[in-house]
Parts: sequence; structure tokens; C-alpha cells
Amino acid sequence: MGAGTAPSVSGGGRPELAGTFGMVASTHWLASAAGMAMLERGGNAADAAVAAGLVLQVVEPHLNGPGGEAPILVHTAGTREPVVINGQGCVPAGASVTAYRALGLELVPGTGLLAACVPGAFGAWMRLLAEHGSMSPREVMTPAIGYAAHGHPILATACAAIGRVQAMFTSEWPESARIWLGAGVPVAGDLVRNPALTAMWERLLTSAEAAGSGREAQIEAMLRDFYEGWVAEAVVGFAQGTEVMDSSGRRHRGLLSAADMAAGRAVVERPASWSGDGVTVWKTGPWGQGPVMLQQLALLEGFDLARMGLNSAEYIHTVVECAKLAFADREAWYGDALGGVDVDELLDPSYTAERRPLVGDRASMALRPGSVGGRAPRRPLGVSRQGGPAVGIGEPSVAPDGVTRGDTVHLDVIDRYGTMISATPSGGWLQSSPAIPELGFCLGTRAQMTWLEDGLASSLVGGRRPRTTLSPSLATREGAPLLAWGSPGGDQQDQWPLLVWLAHTRLRLGLQDAIDAPRFHIEHMPSSFYPREAHPGLVVVEERLGEDVIGELRARGHEVQGAPGWSLGRVTAVARRKDGVLLGGADPRGLQSYAVGR
Repeated sequence: MGAGTAPSVSGGGRPELAGTFGMVASTHWLASAAGMAMLERGGNAADAAVAAGLVLQVVEPHLNGPGGEAPILVHTAGTREPVVINGQGCVPAGASVTAYRALGLELVPGTGLLAACVPGAFGAWMRLLAEHGSMSPREVMTPAIGYAAHGHPILATACAAIGRVQAMFTSEWPESARIWLGAGVPVAGDLVRNPALTAMWERLLTSAEAAGSGREAQIEAMLRDFYEGWVAEAVVGFAQGTEVMDSSGRRHRGLLSAADMAAGRAVVERPASWSGDGVTVWKTGPWGQGPVMLQQLALLEGFDLARMGLNSAEYIHTVVECAKLAFADREAWYGDALGGVDVDELLDPSYTAERRPLVGDRASMALRPGSVGGRAPRRPLGVSRQGGPAVGIGEPSVAPDGVTRGDTVHLDVIDRYGTMISATPSGGWLQSSPAIPELGFCLGTRAQMTWLEDGLASSLVGGRRPRTTLSPSLATREGAPLLAWGSPGGDQQDQWPLLVWLAHTRLRLGLQDAIDAPRFHIEHMPSSFYPREAHPGLVVVEERLGEDVIGELRARGHEVQGAPGWSLGRVTAVARRKDGVLLGGADPRGLQSYAVGR
């Protein structure tokens, strides 16, 4: 498909689409359209990603927002390695295990202000625009401002989330009620606006354009206002000056300070990686869970998955047991400080060879982290082990008291020049904490992923990043862009996309067929979200895998829970073939993800 042809769209099980101009895939059609519009106007992948990312903040406010986070992988045309733009904000410097324990807490609350970190998403998008983009801030922000000012048709899932916290909004969070309730809980398709968010963005742009016509000066002015100026003042004033009901059942103020905000700009890092079969898979560092996919790939390299056959009981058992080992290491070793080891040690072939024989013929019920370099693993003690129903598809689960498991969005972009981007924004959910009146957005609650136990890799420590689940993925072949992909889903973000990778590369399915294939995941390890429950041995499967496969998994000792046939995940992907043709695929699950290109 050449440049100049009409845009084409993929989703709902269609074959992957092809193009040579550019490709945008995301978990909401309006975001994909906004990104494609930037490419059509002469922008590049970074311009498209920023436009799409900001639109996602408006149209899926129950899944991400300006107060949340955005880890981004960027592979620039002409380079051999991608970089990570680390959009995960740090825990306030004043936070500590001792301080939170003194409040009578055993876990960091899942809602409210005690779990708030420095908003990282805005800084990450602006750094991406500054270092890799070509368009002005106003150009890339115009689609999002338009939807916030004039309205966007709200999704049924967002309406359901708002409905579940209606009582909380009306009794405790009046500014949130003003923005998202209006005359009542919206109905799917209603136009929803956010005037306060519109005003914030317009004020930032006014300040930016007063700084001059240059892109760099404008972006710097916006970052300065956000992290050191009037936006930071509003964030800190609200966090420290407002007592908010949270999931502990009590009201607490937050700890974010002006110094925290000023130190909170996004940073650029080298990604973690694993190489095999002539390709390299790139992930964030261990402040995210991304290396857990790399560990699974390293373990699975020793098994003949093609012989087993896609989604046979033997195939699923093998993938599941390798996942248990990798996620056990996540619990013991992953965090901003990485528990005293480095990723290379976790991916060392000799360490992997030691771990691989632990995959037996029967399902393991144990959480078995490894001893890396002779060092004994230490994992959290405060895990609620429950045998009840697991959370199925990872969409937000919100109780009337505000207890929530928030979810996430994802986007992938590739342009005709070969620049490829994968990003997994999240946090700042409308159900996480009250909207800040002057800003129209909510603070995130990512600190709930830290532990109130000293000495862990993921303990609550002031100034450190919480160990996030957010996990974009990018692959290269001999330094050239190959695939960018990912999914919302918390602890499943390095399970469902792994299945797509395996089906596409090891079983040779087409990109869209790999996305459409039945899925499964484990909930064996402690959840990354409040209240941190675990379900040892549990495998959640899409029921279209069939009773024969499900029965054999149970015979192997797995606890199997069925989920509706098209319910697990929302994977999107973009790819580049050797001949330069661009491909995209989008998940039919959820009926809102789209890949668009030309």
C-alpha cells in the first residue's frame, strides 16, 4: 500500500494491514486517528506518539491521565539500539516504611494521596517530542485539547467505572463529580468534556509560545511550568492540603513536595535486552517488570514449542511454569535498586540453565526465586494468599469505597523513516484520587506497588521509583526495527504480549493471527496492586482453548479458571518487514483497539 492511498484500519480479527507511509496502533480508535493525522501532516513517529498519548489521557480517563506515568521505548532510524524514556515518577522523598507504619498501615493504600508519586507522563511525552519529534507543542496537543474542550464519546467501560465510584465522587470528591458526573453517570456515547484540563493545557501553551518560536524553548517552558511553576504549586498544594478518603478507610494527606516535583523530569536510559534467533527484544530496566519477559524468553529457549503445537496443554504448561520462575525472581530482585544484582546476572545463560530444570511435568504451587550469584533471595512476607476468584480481564475493578485496580493503555507507532516507538501509559485514573480543581486531572497511585517492609528491592523508599508493571516491548533484527507491541493488563503485561511474540516468531503465525490466538495467564505470584493478593497455581484461560486442553491442564495439577473466549488483554502491534513494508495489528478484544496506516 503506497503513500497517497486512503487510510486503512485493522481490528476485529482482520488480516494485518500493510503500508509504507506510517502506522499507528493503540487501544482507542481516536488516539490511533490522532497519531495518523500527525504522520499525514509530515510529522514523524514521535510526533504521532505524543499526539496519540495525550488523546488517550482524555478519552480513557479511567485507564490513564496526565498525573500518571508513561514508560516509552524509542528506536530511532539509523541507530542500532533503542532508548527508554523513563516516565515513571518517584515516590516523595518524605515517604518511608516507618512513616507509613506510624499511620497504622500494613500496605500502601491503593487510592488517595499517600500512594501518589511525581506525575511522570507529561515529562516523558515532552522529552520524546523535544529529542525525537519535529512538530510544535501546539500541533501535537491540538487533538487532545479538542476532545477535552468539545467532548468525546465516552466508552461503556469508562461509564461503568464512573458508576462504581459515583457515591465516592458525590460524598468525598466533588471536583471529580463536576467533571465526570455532570447530571449523573454518563451513558456510552455521551459527549464528555473536561474544561479544567483544557484550560491547563492552553495556559501551558500560552506560556510556551511566549518563550519564542523555537520548539526546544517552547517545550522547556512547558516543562518548567509543570514541574517547577504553577502546575507544580497546584499539585503540591492539593496533595499536602487535602485530606482524602482512601482504600484504608481513612483520610490522609499526601507527601509530594515542591522539591519532589522539581526533581521529577523524565530521564533517558539504556534498555534491558535479550537476544536469540537473530533478534533482540528490548524492555525497560528492573524498575519496571519488563525484564520478566526477557527471563521467560531465556527459559523458553530450551524448549521446542513448535513441536508441542500452539496452545496445546504441553505448550501452555511449559509457558506457565517458566512464567512462575520469572515472576518469582521479579518478587525477590526487581526494583529501582534491583536488590543488589543486575539484569545481566538474571539473564546469564548459566543462571537460566540452573533454573530451567525446575520446569517439571506437574504444576508447581511454590514461589521459587533463584539465588543469583550465590545471594539468597528475599521476597515480601505480607502477601494475602487467597483462593477466591481471580480478576479476569484486568479492567478496573472499583468498589463504592474507592478500592480499585486501575488498568492501562498502550500505543505503538512506526514511520516511513524507520523510527519505531512503543509506550504503555497508565495511572492518574479518575478513580484513583480526586481531580485537582485547577488542573482537571488526578494524581496517580503507583506507590501502592511498594512494600512496607524494609530491605526489599521494592520497599517504599523516598526518592525511588516504585516497581511498575508498565511494560512496552520493542524488537530489532540486526539493529533494524522489527516489532513494537504491548498491552494493558498489570501483571499480565509481560504474559499476553509474550504469547503474541511466541505465536508470531516461534509458531510463524501472521501478526494479526498471533494477536487473535487464544490467551492465558497466571495469577500465581503476589499482585502488584493493593491488596497484593496471590492465587498459587491459578491459570486463567480463554474458554475457546477447549475442554480437552483445559482438562489436561487440570490433570497436570493446575487450578484453571475459564474466562470468556475473547476477554484477556488488548494487544496492539506495528512491524516493519525486510522489504520496508509496514504492518499493524490490533486486538478485537474490547472492540476499541485500532491499527491505522497508509
